[in-house]
Amino acid sequence: MSSDAGGVAVPRHVGIIMDGNGRWAKKRNLPRTAGHHAGAQVFRKIVKHCEKRGVEVLTFYAFSTENWKRPSDEVGAIMKLFESYLEESLRDFAGENIRTRFIGDPTPLSPKIQRLMNEAETTYSTKSGMIVNLAINYGGREDILQAVRRMAAKSVGGSLLPEDINEDLMSEYLYTHGQPDPDLILRPSGEMRSSNFLLWQSAYAEYVFMDVLWPDFTGDDMDRALDEYARRNRRFGGI
Repeated sequence: MSSDAGGVAVPRHVGIIMDGNGRWAKKRNLPRTAGHHAGAQVFRKIVKHCEKRGVEVLTFYAFSTENWKRPSDEVGAIMKLFESYLEESLRDFAGENIRTRFIGDPTPLSPKIQRLMNEAETTYSTKSGMIVNLAINYGGREDILQAVRRMAAKSVGGSLLPEDINEDLMSEYLYTHGQPDPDLILRPSGEMRSSNFLLWQSAYAEYVFMDVLWPDFTGDDMDRALDEYARRNRRFGGI
């Protein structure tokens, strides 16, 4: 936990489940893809807003392992939008002290998207500011499974003993290795569930659910969530 310029407690790591794009579009009789485009604009604004507030790590749930079940035209549009975002971010964040990272399994993504992801991570690797994680083809259960598989392979090979496996080691094998666990998980749109997001990492995170669709989300909404977090008494199982 850190503090902003006014001395208010600010979470080091915030996870955001960007939800409500489709419903936002439906309310306006627009195609669902219009909601995703609107949500992408909000994403950019919230990144810069959180940077000003002093958040150190910001993780966005952009595309889950379950989202492949959506109609193929919607999935294709999301991937096209993600590709455009990557191309734009290489320009937009060039002058910002922001590090872009990606969590999830990239193998099902197109070669072009994978190349742009690698380019973005490499380009921003030398920066020292806020980390922005984009969870693409990410699922909390899959995150845990891939970590267990990698540890099991080392155990079979004899380089890792079962008794050496503990919580700290587990964290080193997760996609978010080297980063603090999220202090706050925020979900707009009125839904009240984690949806397979950062399951291991969010064991002691504070949750804030807000009844506002992601494309309507503003910096003021973000401030309300951060203020709610600051009022919480985090005991981590203690008294």
